[in-house]
Amino acid sequence: LLFTNIYDLCMCVLGAILIYLMGPRFLVYVSCALSIWGDRMWHFAMSVFLIELYGHNLLLTAVFGLVVAGSVLIFGVLIGDWIDRKPRNKVAHASLFIQNASVTTCCVLLMLLFSYRREMEQIWHGWFTVSVACYTVLITLAAVANLAGTALTITIQRDWIVSLTDGNGSQLAGMNAAVRRLDQIINIFAPLSVGQVMTWASHVIGCGFILGWNLVSLLVEFLFLSRVYHLVPQLAVKPQQQTGKPFLEKRQEPVPPPGTSKEPKDCKSHLEEERVTTKRFLLCLQNTQRLLHTCREGWETYCRQTIFLPGLGLAFLYMTVLGFDCITTGYAYTQGIGGSLLSILTALSALSGLMGTILFTWLRGHYGLVTTGVISSWLHVGCLTLCVFSVFAPGSPFDTAVSSLPLSKNSSSSPELLKDDQVTVLFDGQQDPEQPESYVSIILLFSGVILARIGLWSFDLTVTQLLQENIPEAERGAVNGVQCSLNYLMDLIHFILVMLAPRPQQFGMLVFISMLFVTTGHVLYFFYARKCKIENSQVNETMKKVLYH
Repeated sequence: LLFTNIYDLCMCVLGAILIYLMGPRFLVYVSCALSIWGDRMWHFAMSVFLIELYGHNLLLTAVFGLVVAGSVLIFGVLIGDWIDRKPRNKVAHASLFIQNASVTTCCVLLMLLFSYRREMEQIWHGWFTVSVACYTVLITLAAVANLAGTALTITIQRDWIVSLTDGNGSQLAGMNAAVRRLDQIINIFAPLSVGQVMTWASHVIGCGFILGWNLVSLLVEFLFLSRVYHLVPQLAVKPQQQTGKPFLEKRQEPVPPPGTSKEPKDCKSHLEEERVTTKRFLLCLQNTQRLLHTCREGWETYCRQTIFLPGLGLAFLYMTVLGFDCITTGYAYTQGIGGSLLSILTALSALSGLMGTILFTWLRGHYGLVTTGVISSWLHVGCLTLCVFSVFAPGSPFDTAVSSLPLSKNSSSSPELLKDDQVTVLFDGQQDPEQPESYVSIILLFSGVILARIGLWSFDLTVTQLLQENIPEAERGAVNGVQCSLNYLMDLIHFILVMLAPRPQQFGMLVFISMLFVTTGHVLYFFYARKCKIENSQVNETMKKVLYH
């Protein structure tokens, strides 16, 4: 009898595990993990490949970042409108295919470049013309892949997850936190995996590794997302927006009355050509007009949302150098921090992000979603204060004599700062890092950045769930497309400011500007939280009066 009970218990547990593994939530988690892993590997490897091809500096990488940010800024609204108008499964499958096809094509081109670079130099008697064409193709394909990845992220993480949880706030918060934890964990291991392949093998094998991953990931994600779409019936039900009139309505050609003489053949051919040219011009004009109208409607829809202020506040947080990107790591390199220590700091940053996801779940359960954002804001700003202190701490290279931005001819900066290569001064890998007099400044800087990620990711999850819960289903794509455009706009400003002030002595000025934008973003959220508090108080007073009477 005891054996039978144990057997029944094991079978029940095994059955529950199998049901969960075949359920839509687990399939979504696996699909998101595969997609995030591929994105992390690709972005890390692309930066390394561009540096290797362009001569060990980050100029081409900066151009790559600007093109990627600019493309999402321009096309983000159109992507969101496309997501709203098309069925969910077609959007997911098309985004998945375009993203993986673009990355695969880039990998093939990179493998050819690394394998036959010397032969190409001999055939074309120089590398300049070929390199410009190859760089243009690579960066264009990478931008297309990023646009498709943005569409896939909006579709799955901003729309499908909301439908899976069926409006349950606790379940929605749990799924958001789980996806973000996957993102932070993968951020540790994905770059490490492809980096080890490139280090111990070669760049060609590294490209082949990414190519193979994308092909396998494409098949698995396609099957899993198709399975989720069939398991969740509400995904097939999608309210449609008013798409307006078609671009060009078909018009009936007037039929000449009987007995009318026909025009000469040459004259008729000439008139037909003019008619076709005019028709094409009108079609192009109407298409352009519709695209501009779609963009304007998308921004107007975003501004009408009740969560306009939190979304705008979140976008302001992207205008910062206080994060683990090439800017901060390049500055750390100039201050004597080696690659090994930087990798450890990156891992600590990811662990801090994991703590942020846990904190979000706990705070939301005890204090509510809006209050969670307020607490996270204070925690984020408080930790970043250490970064401000680091500017004045011992060992800081901050120098007021060279800290002004070269925005005008009357700038007090030395002409030596305005050379053509100033963009890469901070990141030139061929320069030897100088040992600072003290490490107090860099310790305070990275302590603030790492600790601030707890509040940052908790705040990010708060605004993400506010967007999910308050945006009408028919407008999710458009609003999230505008949100991505705003995020990349601030990221673009951040790159431009770094190009204007690339020296280590000017990094303190970038820290001050970053704190100004971050604080502004959180103040915008505070206004929203105060508005929600006032509205809730009015509702409570009304309920009390109703109950009293």
